[in-house]
Parts: sequence; C-alpha cells; structure tokens
Amino acid sequence: MSPSFDATSNEPKPLSDTLGRGLVDLRISVTDRCNFRCQYCMPKEVFGPDFAFLPHEDLLTFEEITRLASVFARAGVKKLRVTGGEPLLRRDLEQLIAMLAGIEGIEDIALTTNGSLLTPKRAKQLKDAGLHRVTVSLDSLRDEVFMAMNDVRFPVSKVLSAINAAQLAGLSPVKINMVVKRGVNDEDVIEMAKHFRGTGHIIRFIEYMDVGNSNGWRMNDVVSASEILEKIHQRWPLHAIAPRRPGEVATRYLYDDGQGEIGVIASVTRAFCGSCTRARLSPEGQLFTCLFSGHGHDFRERLRRGESDEQLYDFITGIWRSRNDRYSELRTEATGRRKKVEMSHIGG
Repeated sequence: MSPSFDATSNEPKPLSDTLGRGLVDLRISVTDRCNFRCQYCMPKEVFGPDFAFLPHEDLLTFEEITRLASVFARAGVKKLRVTGGEPLLRRDLEQLIAMLAGIEGIEDIALTTNGSLLTPKRAKQLKDAGLHRVTVSLDSLRDEVFMAMNDVRFPVSKVLSAINAAQLAGLSPVKINMVVKRGVNDEDVIEMAKHFRGTGHIIRFIEYMDVGNSNGWRMNDVVSASEILEKIHQRWPLHAIAPRRPGEVATRYLYDDGQGEIGVIASVTRAFCGSCTRARLSPEGQLFTCLFSGHGHDFRERLRRGESDEQLYDFITGIWRSRNDRYSELRTEATGRRKKVEMSHIGG
C-alpha cells in the first residue's frame, strides 16, 4: 500500500522502484507532430502525408499537464523537460511553461527542439515564461548531410541561428545533441566538436539507438562512445568529470585546455539503466517508465473522469514501485524486435 497523499504538505514523497531508483525527471511530450522527418526517428516511409497523428482533442490540455506535473512534483520530481515531436509546434507553449514554472518543488525546466521555430522573439518569450535551458538537435554542419538526415532540406544555418537566439535570451548553456550514425555523419564528429569548442555550449554525442519500430536500427550502424571520444581526444585531450547529480544520461568530459565541455550518451554500449530516474508522459497522457517501453499507463482517462490528486498520486506510486525496466542492459537481437513506443511520441 502506498503512503497517504497530504494535499497540504509541500514536502515531496520520495519513491523508489524495484531496483532502488528514484523518480526525479519527468519528460513531457506535448505533441506527436514534427516538421522534420529524420531517418532515425520519423522516416517519411512511415510518417508520410497520410499518417494519422493525434487529433487535438486527444492531447492533454495545458491545465491537465500542469496538474499532473504538480502531483509528480509531490512524488519527488524536480526536473521537467518539454519535448515532442517538435514541441514548438504546440500553440502558445509559453503559457504551459509559465504554468509549469509556478509548481512548487520544480527546480529546472528545459526544452528539446530541432530549432526550426526558435526565433529570437520566441526564445525571449520562453525565457520570460520561466524556461531555464534548451537542447537543440543538430547532426552535422554540412548542409548536404544535415538536409539528408532531416529529410525536409532544412539548412544548418537556421539551426545555428536558433542556438544563437537561445544564448542571447539567456537559455544557456545551450546543449546540442548529435546522433552519430556510421557511414552517415560519423566523419563530422571532429568538425562539430571544433565548432562548439570555446563557445560555452555543450555538444553531446549520442549513440544511434534502437528506439521505436521504424528506424531500421542495426548494431553495425552504431558508433560507440569510446570511438567518438578517442577521435576527439586525439585532437584535443579530454578528461572525465563527475556528473552534476545522480541519474544524468550524459557522461561529461572537459577539454584539458579549458575550452569547454562535451558529453556522450551511450545507452547502447554503456547502458545506464541502473541510475535511470526518468518517466515520460506522452501527448495523450500515457506514462512510460522507459524509452523502450511497449505500453504506457493511462492518466488522461483518470483525469477526465474526475479522479482526485490523491488518487493520481497513488496511481503514480503503484507504477513506480513496481518498475523494473532495464532494456539497454538486456539488449539483444531478440529485444530489438520487441514492440516499442516511437521516440517521436515520447521524446528522447
């Protein structure tokens, strides 16, 4: 039986799953739509013109998202990350950020975006609403490579402008995510590192993962974190540094010459399931306890039938206390064929 919910208490009620992992991070996907068609996430062959995205009435409202985030904060969540799809496609997103910023116990609110809609005006509005940081996806500095990867011919220059807009608005340090795929953009690792050295931005190199069911993942396409780090270290020596807090997904490194920080996210070759403190909320209110989950837990139905905060809290507690996910630690050819939720539906 879960602990009782005290609606008057401001103290979080820490939870622990079957492997002793707490609940600290909630990733909130606000839309399943995106204006890019990246091959590793939303390939055109699957997400074409006739693909049935969620109708607006199925999406959680900003009020519903905020209410759930408040209950999650009582359960120990301190960090919120707003994702998609492309979250800036959700109209008036600044209103949601302002609502989330008012939740007691939330210490950090971040946004992951492809940068296509992040203008200087939008960046300032988001910052003024209470957003702390942004992460921008950029997989190459070469237009021919990046355009082929996003598959909508979106140019590098506009993403670089978005990164600059975020920095000028005070949404910094800006993190840049690069998914590295062998034979596609692995030759761009050094140039990406060089470009962002000394800028104050933090580039994070991500191993190509078997997320979702449609990206045609093969182990042969994975460029390991060790290989990425060795390339960079040979050019600019690096040394590892401690995580800012337990449960961080990126392993951090500093350049020996003081020119900044990089990170690697290695869920394929260096699984970090043992320290995972993240839950993911889909646009229609399904809670997933792992990026590689095959099914979620329905919160929208509970919200719309009028359940109390105490009942929602007890539902969260029951889900988390029985959580035993460790997909990346168990990854085999067999698990790779298991049905999984699409990354575009719940964010990375």
